[in-house]
Parts: sequence; C-alpha cells; structure tokens
Amino acid sequence: MTKNDIDHYAVIGNPIAHSKSPLIHTEFAKLTNQQLAYTAELVEIGQVESFIKSFSSHSGKGLNVTVPFKIDAFNLATELTERAQRAGAVNTLTLKHNKILGDTTDGTGLINDLIKNHHQIIKNRQILVVGAGGAVRGVLEPLLLESPASLIIVNRTASKAQQLANDFATFGNISACGFNDLDNKQFDLIINGTSASLSGDLPPLPDKIFSDNACAYDMMYAKEPTIFMQWAKEQGAKIILDGLGMLVEQAAESFYIWRGVRAETQNIIKKLRS
Repeated sequence: MTKNDIDHYAVIGNPIAHSKSPLIHTEFAKLTNQQLAYTAELVEIGQVESFIKSFSSHSGKGLNVTVPFKIDAFNLATELTERAQRAGAVNTLTLKHNKILGDTTDGTGLINDLIKNHHQIIKNRQILVVGAGGAVRGVLEPLLLESPASLIIVNRTASKAQQLANDFATFGNISACGFNDLDNKQFDLIINGTSASLSGDLPPLPDKIFSDNACAYDMMYAKEPTIFMQWAKEQGAKIILDGLGMLVEQAAESFYIWRGVRAETQNIIKKLRS
C-alpha cells in the first residue's frame, strides 16, 4: 500500500498545535487494525472551504473541526445529521463523492465521559452550563435527554443564552439568564463551555454556587488544572473534571462514523493523563 492509497484524516483549527487528536486517532487505528493517517492542520480564518477542497482531493476522507471553525463546518456541509442540524454546529465532517457530511459528536463525548468514565448522574440534577457558543450548542440536546431537573444557560450576553434555551425547549426544562441572576442559586453540576480557561479568564460566577457533592466540569483541557477548575476547588466542588475524557470520547464517536468500528477509550485516556 502506497502513501497515496491510505485514507487521510485531520483536525483543523486555529490554533491547533496543542491538539491531542492525532495521537488519539493514531491509537484508535492501532487498536482496530485500521490503515489511515491523521494529522493536525492549522487553517487560516476564511480558508476553511478551500482547505476542505484541497484535502478531499488528496485522499482526505474526514475532518474533525475545532475552534473557531464549527459554524463554518456547519455552513459548508452539503448534508447534516439531525443532531447537527439542531446543534447548529459541526465538529465531524465525512468527505465522500463530492459531498460533505456534517455531524456533531461533542454531546455524545460529554455524556459518555460524565456517565461512563466518571459515574456522574444527570437525571433530576440542577445543571448550569456556562457559555452560548458552538461547543455548548452541541451538548444541550444530549444533556436534556438525560432528564435533569433543570438546565440553565448563563452567558455574558443573556440574549444569546435565551436564544439557545428557546431552540432546545422541546427537549426538557431549560432556561437562560445573565451572571447577575445567579445570586442565591446552587447547582449539582456546572459545565464550563467557554474557551475562557485557555486564556486564563474566569467566568464571573458568584460564590457558594455549588450544592453539596457538586461536580464542576470544564470542557477545555490543559496540562495544569484550568482557572475554572482551580476556582471550583476553592469553592468546595466535590468532583472537578476537565474535558480530556470528552475529547477522547467524541473522537471515538467520530472514528466510528468514519470507520464503522468502536475503539476502546479507557487506556487512551490513562495514557494521555500520564
């Protein structure tokens, strides 16, 4: 088999050098005896469409999409899964026969990490989701399908949060507010869906917002605990998690979409942790 015969996959973003996706998918390929190549590709703003065309013409079969291109991927897809349509954002593209098939695996990744890897219960719990961008859109439906008692979206621009709440109202008890409206409220699970952690910024959450035995979950990940995770520890959150497991779990779902096989994730998560 020559290099040109191998199916090529990649993750695109800006920035992208920090991405662990190439390592994850290379491990998946080894575990499942799949012949493929997977790389991380820095794409300039405004160049996503031209990159996809070029990549597809050079044995490119699929792309993962990260910040800030999930909305671009949604708009460029020629076909969308139902969950991608509802999310309004795409993180997985399948390229075949001049078609671009768009899907989102973020929500599946988050739920699998919370429930399967960390044994968290979502049903009947009070949930706060911080942020109203593409990453949050992708996880709202799966979270609501787990039947929390309530889910509140908080965002600096409250109207953006309210729009999301309206969009997903049919799936469960969801509402929205601004940060000033959180005083005297407590939550069992707080999910940071903003990228603020990567730049060292902390969302303006009030003190005493965690209930007893609460879980804090940052969808971002870094070598050291994020500023959100550090703050959650100071505030007494019992369980504090980052998004590394979510990354691996959503990658496993993307891998299944592309290759039709499911890779085991536990050992890869442990390997990345070490």
